[in-house]
Amino acid sequence: MNLDRLLKKVEKPARYIGGEVNSVLKDPKDVSLRFAFAFPDIYEIGMSYMGMQILYNILNSHDDIFCERVFAPANDMEEAMREEGFPLFSLETKTPLADFDIVGFTLQYEMSFTTILNMLDLAGIPAKRADRLKSGKKWPLIVAGGPCAFAPEPLADFFDLFMIGDGEKLLPAVCRLREENPTDRDEYLKLACKLPGVYVPEFYRPSYKEDGTVKGFKKLYSGAPDRVVRCFEKDIESLPFPEKPIVPFIETVHDRAVVETFRGCTRGCRFCQAGMIYRPVRERSPETILRYARKQLESTGHEELSLLSLSTSDYSQFEPLVTELQEYCAEKDISLSLPSLRLDSFSFKVLNEIQKTRKSGLTFAPEAGTQRLRDRINKNITEDDIFHSVEQAIRLGWKKIKLYFMIGLPGETEEDLDGIADIARRIVDINYMINGRAGGRFSVNVSVSNFVPKPHTPFEWEPQDTYEDFIEKHNYLRDRLKKLKNVSFSYHDSPVSVIEAVIARGDRRVGALIYDAWQNGCKFDGWSEYFDMEKWEKAFASSGVDKAFYAERRRNYNEILPWDIIDTGVSKVFLMAEDQLAVTTGDCRDACNDCGIIRYTDCPMMSCNAGKEK
Repeated sequence: MNLDRLLKKVEKPARYIGGEVNSVLKDPKDVSLRFAFAFPDIYEIGMSYMGMQILYNILNSHDDIFCERVFAPANDMEEAMREEGFPLFSLETKTPLADFDIVGFTLQYEMSFTTILNMLDLAGIPAKRADRLKSGKKWPLIVAGGPCAFAPEPLADFFDLFMIGDGEKLLPAVCRLREENPTDRDEYLKLACKLPGVYVPEFYRPSYKEDGTVKGFKKLYSGAPDRVVRCFEKDIESLPFPEKPIVPFIETVHDRAVVETFRGCTRGCRFCQAGMIYRPVRERSPETILRYARKQLESTGHEELSLLSLSTSDYSQFEPLVTELQEYCAEKDISLSLPSLRLDSFSFKVLNEIQKTRKSGLTFAPEAGTQRLRDRINKNITEDDIFHSVEQAIRLGWKKIKLYFMIGLPGETEEDLDGIADIARRIVDINYMINGRAGGRFSVNVSVSNFVPKPHTPFEWEPQDTYEDFIEKHNYLRDRLKKLKNVSFSYHDSPVSVIEAVIARGDRRVGALIYDAWQNGCKFDGWSEYFDMEKWEKAFASSGVDKAFYAERRRNYNEILPWDIIDTGVSKVFLMAEDQLAVTTGDCRDACNDCGIIRYTDCPMMSCNAGKEK
């Protein structure tokens, strides 16, 4: 069937046509390796992911490599493709995925895993690696990277290799090696596993104890590393960054120019995986950030600029950088967006300047309702910090306050839930104190997510609440908050959080659950309108995977965990010590907390030599 006719049947054909401003088109005959960058969600989501733009730009800077994009088609497009037998294809040249040398998926979120299998199936590529090998046909190498690659075992039966850590140099090295070994898959994988950060799952066989826990990993190839050490890029200042990012034809989730200011975080929240796996902090200079910002805005015509990091205002030269960016953006009539701000006096000054005429909502993330629990999770903010910031915001004219909390955190009690309602009530009172009861419309939105224990964090051993526990806590909070005027309440779906925990802490056996769920029709599981718990329950029954074993069970410190095969650089000793603390650990910028990262890479936050001998 002709693609043009197919596109006439779907709601948003611009998702599939390619040819956007700054996209790359090469003649496939002029390159020696073709790489398909696959994002397991729809176009609007994937095109908002800066990591794809970075790696697309880097790979296509090599004359002999052609990187093309592919996204999960929306339901209407998938139905039309399956009906007509039209395989999943790349945007740039409309080439079927099965014709590429390498297909690389980014693993951003556990609930995208069924969509990955669906995309492979739609491409006509067997989802299971064993089935690809048995077929006797030459298939593309199926590879993956991203944060979920740090716990790869649930997907081990589907992928040929995983890339762990910074990808700017690792991904081109993986591609170059394939260019040199285009036909001998086994030899290629034996060479690839020696690259820093490459995990080849077929070189390891996990075994299990009678109680179901991991007994160990047997190496099936002696040349494979005992543990795969994450790939570190010590200096991100010199790494390439897109000056001409692709400009989508349709509106995306984040339709703006984006520049990464630094990588990593020094705050050490004990529930936060990103704060652990992206250590240490590595910054770009203000001059480099300003250069990329100007070039992106000039090459795209975007009317908004955003800074990218885990905590924007922790950048060491935040004030002078933002001051200069603000002047530039004001001169060009460009909107400046600063997410993840620490709301101190300078941040408010900046926000007040940015939102002079129309103040959008302000977001605070206390995470827990009491100081005791905030200390337990190492959220280094006090009630005084929260209420002083809120008062300042209200006096400057903000009318909408959004509060983010997490429920089910280790050590949580009913008092902590009461504390959430109390914080909301006190914020409403502060508004009344400043503006009186006739002070215009004012609202507080309390948004609650469910705690999901993640690998490579101090809470990786902690149990998750049951589905019933989450529902009970949601109902309890709703009853408390509905008594408060001008306060609304929203929360995440509990079944999704439970599945996320099972997969996040899963071993290789959880792959059967993911496969069966996909066979049952699961995909786009992060979208509430697509998530179907009945289909997942059916998959639990057929795969034999026990929810409670993976999600609700407290691990022992001496237990081998499925992700222990990956070394992030942060030591187990540090994570265990942090899990046992009920008090806060200081910011790495103030003093070294001996997390172990210095074993592998210089830490610019080091103020002492702690950890060098470990």
